[in-house]
Amino acid sequence: MAEQTPQVVVAQAEPLADAVSTANSKRKAEEQLTKEMVEQQQTEQSAASTEQQPTEQTTTTTDHAQEPQVQQQQDGDNADIQPADGTATNEDGTPKISKNQLKRLRRQAAHEKFRQERKETRKEKRHQQQAKKRALKEAVVAEAQAAGQDPEEALKKLCREPWVAHPVPVAFIIDCDFEEYMRDNEIVSLSSQIVRSYSQNRRAKYQAQLVISSWKGKLKDRFVRVLNNAHLNWKGGVKCAEGDFMKAAEIAKGMMEDSDVKEGMIDLIKPSGNGGLSLPEPEPEAEETVEGEGGDAAAAAAPKPKPEEEAEDVNQSIVYLSAESDYTLDKLEANTCYVIGGLVDRNREKGLCYGRAKAAKVRTAKLPIGEYMAMQSRYVLTTNQVVEIMAKWLECGDWGEAFLTVIPKRKGGTLKAESSCGTPAADNGEDDEEEEEENGAEEVNGEAAATHAADQTTEQAQDVQMSG
Repeated sequence: MAEQTPQVVVAQAEPLADAVSTANSKRKAEEQLTKEMVEQQQTEQSAASTEQQPTEQTTTTTDHAQEPQVQQQQDGDNADIQPADGTATNEDGTPKISKNQLKRLRRQAAHEKFRQERKETRKEKRHQQQAKKRALKEAVVAEAQAAGQDPEEALKKLCREPWVAHPVPVAFIIDCDFEEYMRDNEIVSLSSQIVRSYSQNRRAKYQAQLVISSWKGKLKDRFVRVLNNAHLNWKGGVKCAEGDFMKAAEIAKGMMEDSDVKEGMIDLIKPSGNGGLSLPEPEPEAEETVEGEGGDAAAAAAPKPKPEEEAEDVNQSIVYLSAESDYTLDKLEANTCYVIGGLVDRNREKGLCYGRAKAAKVRTAKLPIGEYMAMQSRYVLTTNQVVEIMAKWLECGDWGEAFLTVIPKRKGGTLKAESSCGTPAADNGEDDEEEEEENGAEEVNGEAAATHAADQTTEQAQDVQMSG
């Protein structure tokens, strides 16, 4: 190993020294701000406690017999003060600050201290992006001029095609009537998923009619207070309804009757004979076995219960997506409302959506993930992922491509070499695995990605056979 010269060592140490110096300065600034905020808070609390104490009347007297009483009163004033609410106090009468409160004050101080720096960082990043765009345009113009082409035509190729709304007569309903089953942080997660659902449907090639049902309680309060009524600025076919998903379905049907939406009919969603749903093929009956011989094999080969057929009075225009359903969603159809359970419960509750659908006498179905995908983890999808998958299907008409595009790569999902009906069912958005921050960031796109995933699955199977 070659020896490094002192100049090289110093040059390498300078960036590290700068980083350490910056970190130390930030730490000292945070400590100073924390100290100032704590002193300010103690001063305010001390002043407030002083106002609540009765004022003492000062009198002058020459009677030495009252001196012990005055001394006793002064000693009582200097003792620890215990407020009426039972809060612990220091010797000077100020309330004690816990470690959690101190950490919170430090975070607030650091946030306020470096607010301007974050603003400058965002501004600098924006300027860098603008400079990069200018350099790219200059390079395209120079290349076009060198080739004797029109620079304006070359620049038009860089610009994206203008976005044009194309609403279709299909409705997505997010049922948010599960507040009693969720914690406060899960309601916050659901609100983020709803915002993403609107954004993804809005940016899609074809926009379905979006209705948020059971718009009330803590969810609505968060949108009003924390998100500053962001839903009031939503554009296109989107509405929020206080009623349940059945009332929302009536609103969605009215939206699909609009003339502009009717004209958006595409071939993919034209009605079919089965309503876009299918039942799994019945399995052959198991052979009889002698009692006491092959009991485990007999249990494994036992026929599954016969799929439950739909009732005659079931509502054909509403399909509630549920993992417990026996039916599989083959395609989306026009003038149909697809209900997605807006439930984030970390897999605590089971069968809530399926039970609500049965009680309301509407159809149920599950996404065909088991038929198209081989997953290395559970089939768990968030609410916005279900919306994005169906919006992608409206664009390409291929469930496999839709799943590959939306499902994160960390799930280990690959297309099956041969489509077959898998026993695992697609989740309907009831469970959440904290995937909101990574949706769409690491997905694979297009038919080329689907072919690559299928080839990868085949190669893995061959490697297993060779190793065996």
